[in-house]
Amino acid sequence: MPHDLHLKDPLTEQRLFRNRMLVALAGVALLLGVLVARFYNLQVVNYDDYRTQSDENRIQVRPVAPTRGLIYDRNGILLADNRPSYNLAIVRERVRDLDATLELIGHLIRLDDSDVEKFRNRMQRRRPFEPVPLRFRLTEEEIARISVNEFRLPGVSVEAELVRYYPLTDLFAHSVGYVGRISERDLSTFTEEDVRRYRGTQSIGKAGLERSYEDLLLGEVGYENVETNARGRVLRVLERHDPKPGAELTLNLDARLQRAASAALGDRRGAVVAIDVKTGGVLAFVSKPSFDPNLFVTGISFNDYRALSDSLDVPLFNRALQGQYPPGSTLKPMMGLGGLADGVIDAKYKVKDPGYYRLPNDTRLYRDWKRWGHGKHVDLIQALAESCDVYFYDMAARWNIDGMHDIATRFGLGAKTGIDLPVERPGLFPSRQWKRGARGMPWFPGDSLNAVLGQGFVLATPLQLAVMTATIASRGTHFKPQVVLAVDGVEQPPEVLHHVEAKPENWDLVFEGMEAVVYSAHGTGKKAGKDLDFRVAGKSGTAQVVGIAQGEQYDSEALKERHRDHALFVAFAPVDDPQIAVAVLVENGEGGGKVAAPVAREVFFDWMSRPQDLPEEAVSDEIDMGAGHG
Repeated sequence: MPHDLHLKDPLTEQRLFRNRMLVALAGVALLLGVLVARFYNLQVVNYDDYRTQSDENRIQVRPVAPTRGLIYDRNGILLADNRPSYNLAIVRERVRDLDATLELIGHLIRLDDSDVEKFRNRMQRRRPFEPVPLRFRLTEEEIARISVNEFRLPGVSVEAELVRYYPLTDLFAHSVGYVGRISERDLSTFTEEDVRRYRGTQSIGKAGLERSYEDLLLGEVGYENVETNARGRVLRVLERHDPKPGAELTLNLDARLQRAASAALGDRRGAVVAIDVKTGGVLAFVSKPSFDPNLFVTGISFNDYRALSDSLDVPLFNRALQGQYPPGSTLKPMMGLGGLADGVIDAKYKVKDPGYYRLPNDTRLYRDWKRWGHGKHVDLIQALAESCDVYFYDMAARWNIDGMHDIATRFGLGAKTGIDLPVERPGLFPSRQWKRGARGMPWFPGDSLNAVLGQGFVLATPLQLAVMTATIASRGTHFKPQVVLAVDGVEQPPEVLHHVEAKPENWDLVFEGMEAVVYSAHGTGKKAGKDLDFRVAGKSGTAQVVGIAQGEQYDSEALKERHRDHALFVAFAPVDDPQIAVAVLVENGEGGGKVAAPVAREVFFDWMSRPQDLPEEAVSDEIDMGAGHG
């Protein structure tokens, strides 16, 4: 019997279609609800946050570095300038493949391994979207190559900045100092405030006044809101808050006097410090050999730094501030004044000088520099004029180290002078307590004989000797030495540290003795006053570098050049109204009166004989003709 075949069931199909339609509509409604909810979240709930993030991709806050303060000498000669420099910088967030970009840049311009290494170090301490310098001081040709290939270098830009420049090169390297790139060591000492202050700035004071006056010279950072395109190029500046430039410094230093002192010292190693007797202002501050501070501004090369650091003459060493030398006989005027004040000697006191001195119950002979002595009746004036060692040996034996230490301390020896330059060294004037603590030994009478002549344990910097001499010249007014004369045109008042009290007749006696050094028949410093139309008072000194055995004579020809005695000379002028005090050190120069005194003479001649009201243009021309030479 046949069966019925049902090929279609319309009711079932309609029900299935309706169910599927309902499910589809529910799914669409659900998805539409999710989309609406997401739109609501983006446009309403988190609108402010996402708008800010969007703007940050288009609008950036960039720091604006302040202009570093300029530095001038007392006559308005520019010693530290700012000059434009074009640098290559990269914004990391705009670069897809940093290594490929660096490789491409290396094909376009010179790019050393050290440049890349320093760049990667800077990358570690940058802020988001902050340009990081890769190369400094681009040439015009290099700028052109980068500009032509700009479309291939997203995130790479050429930026202009002002960098430090020292027009007189090595003439003021040890006083003005230099700036250098901020290093990891610098960053390790930064506080949060420091990080903020140095945003947008690549350099920091490293030496000299640039370091000690960093807070004033730096200025205050500004900022600007800029709109950028997708490549990070600045389209326009939306808002700007200008930075505050650093303060301008005017120095007591005189560029012409500095050049004269440097030229007088010549190619010899040494130092010259000149101080204004009336104020304590530092007029000249020379340390030779010197170096070009411009090498350090944007980062010194390895070869240049090795040449400086490996040099036997150590040009980076500031001899005037950090060199501690036996001052030798330059201390004799101060010691003579101390002996007078303590009643150990007087104007009439005389000694017999056979060429040596012997302590009671001691077989050792303390020899005078003059083999046969200075005569039978040597007083203080002759002892200073001819630098008679025996006179001062005798005074020291009758005195004590406590009195010598006291007078030396009052003249500033054995302690930092407080000058406004960094890394000053204090020198040393020994005492009983010092020797017991440092050497574990008592003080012996022979130690006093060495100390009174500025030998033995005694050490002083050329700056300290200049301060000592200026204090003598002012008859006891001990000024704090000051390099900076004015900040933004406001003069810094002289600072008197204390006053060395002594009777007028004692000062007169010391003045007479120091004047006799230059003008008496057997004075040791005759070359200091040669052909000058004013009177000079001074004192020569010789400091041993190597010891000479008992009974032997000093023979310079038998010694290596660097083992020969140092030559020293301290002086002030004019005698009747002292204006300037000078200390000169010539390493291994042997004779203070022969070698160092002529240097002081040139400083006095330049300062006292040239017209003080010379127009600034003439001063500039004169400096430019001879800056950094000699």
